[in-house]
Amino acid sequence: MSKIFRSSQGEFELQRLPQNVHESLRAWDAADEYVLDYTANLELPYTSKILIINDTFGALAIGLNSFQPHALSDSYLSQQATRLNLAKNNLPEAAVTLTKSLEPLEQIFDLMIIKVPKTLALLEFQLFQLRSCISENTKIIVAGMVKVLTPSVWNLLNRIIGETKTSLAQKKARLIFATLNPNFSTPQNPYPIRYVLENTDYLITNHANVFSREKLDIGTRFFLEQLPQSEKYQDIVDLGCGNGIVGLIAAQKNPMAQIHFVDESFMAIESARENFEQAFKNQRGQFYIDDCLTNFAQNSTDLVLCNPPFHQQHVIGDFIAQTMFKQAKNVLRKKGELWVIGNRHLNYGVTLARFFGKSNVILIVQNTKFQIWKAWIS
Repeated sequence: MSKIFRSSQGEFELQRLPQNVHESLRAWDAADEYVLDYTANLELPYTSKILIINDTFGALAIGLNSFQPHALSDSYLSQQATRLNLAKNNLPEAAVTLTKSLEPLEQIFDLMIIKVPKTLALLEFQLFQLRSCISENTKIIVAGMVKVLTPSVWNLLNRIIGETKTSLAQKKARLIFATLNPNFSTPQNPYPIRYVLENTDYLITNHANVFSREKLDIGTRFFLEQLPQSEKYQDIVDLGCGNGIVGLIAAQKNPMAQIHFVDESFMAIESARENFEQAFKNQRGQFYIDDCLTNFAQNSTDLVLCNPPFHQQHVIGDFIAQTMFKQAKNVLRKKGELWVIGNRHLNYGVTLARFFGKSNVILIVQNTKFQIWKAWIS
C-alpha cells in the first residue's frame, strides 16, 4: 500500500516491496527524513555527483532525483522498489542510476549517503569499495536509527575512512559525518571469505552480505543431513539460496537433477554461482536474481528447498516466508514437494497448512532448535 512521504524536496508516493495489501509499515524511516532535510540545507549545485548506498525502497533516490544520483545496493528487491516508486511519481527510470553491489564504481562523488545495513560485514565491504570514489572534498553522511548505530559502525568508519562527527538525535535517528584521511593506507578488502565445507572437499566462497560467512551454521547443517534423494526430482530449487550450500548438497544427492538457485541478493547469487561451478564443472546449475519465485513458470519444479528469512533489513516478520510458500505451491508440479526448515518457535507447519492444506503437510524431523516440514501438491 502506498503512503505519502513528505520531505524538504517535496511529496512523493512510496510503496514497500514485497507488496502486502495489509501493509502498515512505511517505505522510509526517520533517518531518511533526517538526511534529506540535512541535504536540502547544503544547497548543493545541481551538477553534484551523488551516490546513495543501501536505499531500502528508493526514498532517498527519489527525494534527490533532480541530481540524477547513483544508487548502490545488494538487493534486487530494493532496486525493483526504486523503479516502482519512480513510476508512481511520474519520474523516468533514468533519473536514478541503479548499481549492483559487486559492480565497479569509476568516478569521484561529491556526496555519499550511506544507510547502515543490517549486516556490518556488508558495511565494511562497502567502505573498502568506496575508498577509490572519495576525495578529501567528498561529503560522507552515514544515516540510521540510533539502535543500529553501534560502536562497531564508528570503529569501521574511523578505521577505513577517517575522522567522524555526529549529529544530535532526531526522532531516534542520527547522522554520522565522515572525512577521508588521505594518509590512511588502505588494507586489502577481506571479502569474500572462503572455507572448506565440513565433511567435504568443497571450497565455499562467501561474499560480505551472505548469512553465516565464516562457517556452516547449525540450522543449515541440520537441513543438509535431511535433504531428500530420489530420481523423481528432476528440477530442484534452492529458494533464498544464500551461498548455495543447500543446492550444492542437493545436487550431490540427486545427480540427475537440474538445480535452480534463487535469491534477491546479488552477493548471494554470485557466491552460489562460484561455489557450484567450483564443485560441478557441468551445466546443471541455473542462477536467478528474483523476488522469490515471481518469474518461475507454473508446474515447473519437483522440489523446493527453503530456509526462509524472518526479517527484511531490521523489520522482523513472516511476510517473506508466506510469499515463498505461496509461490512455491504455484511452481510445483503434481506430487511436487516443498521442504522448509525453521526455528521451532516459528511453527511453519501452521502457515504451510494454510497454503497446502493440513493433510498435505507433515513434520519430517525436529531437534531442540529447528523443525523441518514437508508440504506437497496432491
